[in-house]
Amino acid sequence: MGKVAFVFSGQGDQYPGMGKNLFENYVPAAEVFRLCESLRPGTMEQCFRGTAEELQNTANTQPCLYAMELAAAAALAEKGVKADAAAGFSLGEVAAAAFTGLFDVSTGFRLVCHRGRLMQAAAEKHETSMAAVLKLTEAQVTALCEKYTEVYPVNFNCPGQISVSGAAEQMRQFSADVKAAGGRAVPLKVRGAFHSPFMQEASEAFGEILAQAQLGEARIPLYSNVTARPYSGDPAALLAKQIASPVRWEALIRNMIEDGFDTFVEMGPGRTLTNMIRKIDPAVKALTVTEYLEETAC
Repeated sequence: MGKVAFVFSGQGDQYPGMGKNLFENYVPAAEVFRLCESLRPGTMEQCFRGTAEELQNTANTQPCLYAMELAAAAALAEKGVKADAAAGFSLGEVAAAAFTGLFDVSTGFRLVCHRGRLMQAAAEKHETSMAAVLKLTEAQVTALCEKYTEVYPVNFNCPGQISVSGAAEQMRQFSADVKAAGGRAVPLKVRGAFHSPFMQEASEAFGEILAQAQLGEARIPLYSNVTARPYSGDPAALLAKQIASPVRWEALIRNMIEDGFDTFVEMGPGRTLTNMIRKIDPAVKALTVTEYLEETAC
């Protein structure tokens, strides 16, 4: 039998009402939400009754998603479900780090509040955007980006899907180039050119905050967006660097599969990572937390 990995999602899947079912039906999940609420009043209101516009603000999105994702993991723990390793996509890597014990839930929540604020501030300094490029190869997308001074391939998600960040003015022409090449550029529900040089200032500032945090030892392997391998060396440096570095998700998942993982459970409000993993390797089992809870209830 293979191993189970919990994968924590990033920005884009948030929606009004996320996590409310977990709060109402799982005591440990409710405890996570209440803890986050005590540290940042209004978090539960934003998750359960906030508007889509409110949740799209990075300074709100990140703490709300963090709370929801750790609540989902707590609900699975109540069911006796254990993970052999964890990984997270962008923001989700902070939640995954807390889940593995690199730091406690409270510390992680404070860190993610800083992270969201810093990334929002960096995003507001420039008119930028992101898009998922579909139907083109990595080589094609990289070649198109190289035509521009401020457009970057940043999230290597799965075969046929690479996210790109860039200056808004250049992204408009880039999207036209993608269409001419036979692909499609789909705007993402984020406000900022994440994982690109536009986030370097946020990355450096987050590194200074991490340097003051109490980091421990992860009790299970935590895979890094930057290296696509389990964390080693200085975890604070990896978490800070991740903000302005590409997310190597496809390589990360392939490495996990090579390491014996055949079941992936997505901690998050949607199914973005589940869909990506199924495209990376249809032979493995990929489920959302809702699907996994329903399966274990049978």
